[in-house]
Amino acid sequence: METSYSTQTGEAKTLGVVDFAVFGCTLSVMLFIGLYFAFKNKKDQDPAEYLVAGRSMGVLPVSLSLAVTFLSSMTLLGLPAEIYNYTTMFWWLALGMVLAVAGAAHVFNPVLYNIGITSVYEIFYMGTVLYAPALALKAVTGMELWVSIVTIGCLVTVYTTLGGMKAVLWTDSFQAGLMVVGLLSVVIQGSVVLGGFDRAWQIASTNSRIYFDNFSVDPGTRVSVWSAVVGGGIMWMSFYSVNQCQVQRLIACPTQKKAQIAMWCSGAQLVLIVSLCCMVGVVLFAFYKDCDPLQYNLVSTTDELLPLFVMDILGHLPGLPGLFLSCIFSGSLSTLSSGMNAVSAVVLQDYIRPFCSCNINNFTASVITKVTTVTCGALCIGIAFLASGINNLLELSYITNVIDGPAFGVFILGMFFPCANHWGALCGYISGITVMLWIAVGAFIHDITSPLSQFSVQGCNWNATNSTMPTTPTLVANNTAEQ
Repeated sequence: METSYSTQTGEAKTLGVVDFAVFGCTLSVMLFIGLYFAFKNKKDQDPAEYLVAGRSMGVLPVSLSLAVTFLSSMTLLGLPAEIYNYTTMFWWLALGMVLAVAGAAHVFNPVLYNIGITSVYEIFYMGTVLYAPALALKAVTGMELWVSIVTIGCLVTVYTTLGGMKAVLWTDSFQAGLMVVGLLSVVIQGSVVLGGFDRAWQIASTNSRIYFDNFSVDPGTRVSVWSAVVGGGIMWMSFYSVNQCQVQRLIACPTQKKAQIAMWCSGAQLVLIVSLCCMVGVVLFAFYKDCDPLQYNLVSTTDELLPLFVMDILGHLPGLPGLFLSCIFSGSLSTLSSGMNAVSAVVLQDYIRPFCSCNINNFTASVITKVTTVTCGALCIGIAFLASGINNLLELSYITNVIDGPAFGVFILGMFFPCANHWGALCGYISGITVMLWIAVGAFIHDITSPLSQFSVQGCNWNATNSTMPTTPTLVANNTAEQ
């Protein structure tokens, strides 16, 4: 079903020519980076140059790439919706990320960096990441999902295939800047419309959205301090410590010291982006306090709330909605390009070289990695269509923990328990996946969900989405007049 943000007059706000120009320019920059490194390194067929950038990258691009690799558009769209639907408890995840970086930088990184490996293990969730920006593009343009999925999937496949790791790192750096600017524009303009961020915070607090002191140990609690800080910290430590995407970036640094510095810098960037997403969620709730778009049938899922909000507050400012759309796409493109490059490393190092009796020269290895990247891009496009049946992007982004958690346990066992053998590791891994699947599938079968916070439609006046909207939406005036 096509999403339509229509008003009572039948009009809808969509992207303008300037917005499309901004969006197109940002995508062109990413493609240019891939072409630049493809041309620059066309004579270098060394797989190490393609997969780990010749282990010569600086701290800045590596740290920015580390930060945005797993902060996909599912986080950018899903985290504000989480704050809108529930409370600010998820904000505690920022502290968990700091603890994760500390453990990864000083416990796991020294081991993996000194080994000098390229491949750690195979990853798989990139197709779901591709679906999220397609959803945002559909929300603000009406473009069919399949068109945006195929277009963006082909774009990221092209620049990753051509440019290799250097293109991935520098496009990630550019995308990180877009993400921060896009989120800041939403927070600032939303705060201006509401009379200041302190006003938005007050509205959210009055309606019980500002909440940080849930220390419950009940496993049925949606988010507690323990699950966000400890559970989230362990989850992000697995991302930073043993995930193929991140390890491949770390060993692109020339020294272990620079890799650790890059990790700490990326930790600060993670906290900034997550905090901005949570602030967007606070402003989002304050704006729609008395007119929930879901109940008013303006959107079909909570993951469409942020695109609607952006068009309401930025739609009258040419170029800014296009910038925000670039921000959302940047989150997914960084994850996709990182994953594709990582999978090509895994296929070459773990599946081709060990089982190929012939000597693989640099040219053949280069061809294999590029063909693998293209194949991976095609698979991602297919999986993105399957992901369209999922309604909550933030929950979808953490489904991979069913596999990631047990895999992290295997790495810990192998690194710190010399007495362990492969049979013990295998049994532990299978047991871990079994328990995780039991919890995940059981929750799905029994439809275990957390109750949403209270919403209202008593203040609905959808001049806010009218294409002839004035600078200050009528809806906001109705919201703030009651406070």
